[in-house]
Amino acid sequence: MRPAPASRIAAARSTGTAHRIPSAPADSGPGPGMDADLGPGPSPDPVPEQQPTGRRFAGVATMIGSGLSNQTGAAIGSHAFPVLGPVGVVAVRQYVAAIVLLAVGRPRLRSLTRWQWRPVVGLAVVFGTMNLSLYTAIDRIGLGLAVTLEFLGPLCIALATSRRRADACCALVAAAAVVTLMRPRPSADYLGMGLGLLAAVCWASYILLNRTVGRRVPGAQGSAAAAGLSALMFLPVGIAVAVHQPPTASAVAYAVTAGVLSSAVPYLADLFTLRRVPAQAFGLFMSVNPVLAALVGWVGLGQNLGWTEWTSIGAIVAANTLSILTRRG
Repeated sequence: MRPAPASRIAAARSTGTAHRIPSAPADSGPGPGMDADLGPGPSPDPVPEQQPTGRRFAGVATMIGSGLSNQTGAAIGSHAFPVLGPVGVVAVRQYVAAIVLLAVGRPRLRSLTRWQWRPVVGLAVVFGTMNLSLYTAIDRIGLGLAVTLEFLGPLCIALATSRRRADACCALVAAAAVVTLMRPRPSADYLGMGLGLLAAVCWASYILLNRTVGRRVPGAQGSAAAAGLSALMFLPVGIAVAVHQPPTASAVAYAVTAGVLSSAVPYLADLFTLRRVPAQAFGLFMSVNPVLAALVGWVGLGQNLGWTEWTSIGAIVAANTLSILTRRG
């Protein structure tokens, strides 16, 4: 439930790579634009083809660690659901994200015009809705299925902007996998699945809004302002949750840990990674997040999936992988 502006991480997300954290300043990374029609602003210099093996290995190791951190954070946050509920956990996560982004972006809020504020406000609303719908879906259908459904957002953006036959085939594979996941059965939680799809729609909207914010607001100021505004929106929510059911120290610790592992760590990891590995490799590794989520849910939360669910998750990941591998340039 990857998790903006002139930085190019939005462009990377448009081909199926992502965290749920807004992106970093344009002059400091992360990552080359992978789709020129969606990427905000000029692409940075490509990562050289020949790199020292040590640097590339470090980048790959960081990508794997980032993905595991993101999904582990979501799993740990779910332990606070009985006390705080998904809404309370998301509120804490928004606070953590705001602290990180405001420290890095340092937005000049008074200098932003109404023309600049409009997409920033939209980004803040989508950012909060995306995380809330994802975490509620995790509570209802489990980590693996929720993240898989959410991942359809960037995948659909990437496939919809392409006119290649290979991408049309990938879209059919992904659609068949979704139909299989949402097939009628007695134990099906359609509300949870619907929330997962809502998170996917929000993620796709997030990508498109990133483009607009990146064009209108310099550096990371737009993403920082959006993160801060989203945290303010969740402030009364957090107060209401605390008043209605006073949180325990352990629940707050779980929620804060989720914010750090799923927001701060992936954000900083992206800054490090995309200077050391090609954008294509970044996309390939980030596309396995649904598999990592399913594994973390299985090992850490005891959320077992059947062979049909595993096959569907694998099909969605394979569709994204094929789409990336067959791209040129």
